[in-house]
Amino acid sequence: MFKIWKIAFRDLVRNRRRSLLTLLAIVIGVSLLLFTGSFYDGVFAGSLDMSIHLQTSDLQIRAQSYDADKISLDWKDLIENPQDLTGQIEAIQGVQAVTPVLWASGMLLSGSESVGVQINGIDPRSPIYDPIRQALTSGEMFAADDRGGVLVGESLAKSLGLSVGQNITLVTNTANRETDQAAFTIRGLFDTGVAQYDDSTIYMPLEKAQTFTAAGTRASAIRILLNDRTQAESYAAAFAAPGLQVLTWKQLNSILMDSVNASAAFIQLLYFIVLGMVAVVIANTLLMSVFERTREMGILSALGMKSRQILGMFLLEAGMLAVVGVALGVLFGGLIVYYYSQVGISFGQDIMEVKASNMITYGKVLYTQFSALKTMQLSLTALIMILLVAVYPASFAARLQPVQSLHGK
Repeated sequence: MFKIWKIAFRDLVRNRRRSLLTLLAIVIGVSLLLFTGSFYDGVFAGSLDMSIHLQTSDLQIRAQSYDADKISLDWKDLIENPQDLTGQIEAIQGVQAVTPVLWASGMLLSGSESVGVQINGIDPRSPIYDPIRQALTSGEMFAADDRGGVLVGESLAKSLGLSVGQNITLVTNTANRETDQAAFTIRGLFDTGVAQYDDSTIYMPLEKAQTFTAAGTRASAIRILLNDRTQAESYAAAFAAPGLQVLTWKQLNSILMDSVNASAAFIQLLYFIVLGMVAVVIANTLLMSVFERTREMGILSALGMKSRQILGMFLLEAGMLAVVGVALGVLFGGLIVYYYSQVGISFGQDIMEVKASNMITYGKVLYTQFSALKTMQLSLTALIMILLVAVYPASFAARLQPVQSLHGK
């Protein structure tokens, strides 16, 4: 067995240029696939995390009749006395944070400019809004009892020539099916890194939003963060009650989850295409080796080497190329993935605004995410495909007759 290993290794070394080019093809293919898969994983993981922290939370409780697309303010579509329900949920083990929120559609007026916005009435003391507090670029978070302060996205403020301390006018529909408007002062500007969110979101204290929209003490939803997001379905079942709907983060991000599934299928197809091309290179290398070593095969057969040993020898050559190539591909690909997981890939705001039409939350900087499991799957798939393709040239060499081989036929 050692002699077969020795012969296989000697042939690879003897044809250094061909072996190195074959290794390079494997390294590039594996590195490319590792980076592509990690990029997609990072994009969707980052998008999901942003969506959960900025918009959906792990769970949402709404009135059964509430339609988020309409942003209804009808009393029948809102949760009555949300503070009572919030207090009950806070006492449950495993709940990290819970807070009511009131949503309303409106219009921001500044001079001759007007922009459609979504008004978020929030409790600024809740940890759920720590991401907004951390995203403040100027000014400060308003107090819960502030009757005239709001937060505005920095990009929206810049487009309108606004800054902290300036006054704006907000117009909104009310629960009475009327239109109301009021003047507010910008307390702070925020930049979440999500262009489509910053351009269309206004925050104000929950009590002021309830008064402004004539919603009374009602709320559009109750947002809940859990210590363990994977247990969302169990908590949703526990929080179920007549007249209420409890939605998990998966349901609230259904478009994103569908995109993840679609991208997974695309990545798998890409794996097979690229690895198939790499496998063809391996097969070509081995076939060239077979034709060049026909006389050698004849001599080895005449000296008593069996067909299965010749078959094994060529498979060993393919295996050595595959193992070294995949290992180097994972090493170099892993280094690239690590680099971009720290630095990220910056995209222009215009590109991110185009993505807004897909209703998926993208940041201006996208990061890769390394997965040990998927890297292992990629490595095993590459090894198996290369060895399978190598069977044909190896079996071709094993079928050569000694007499024909010695004559170079």
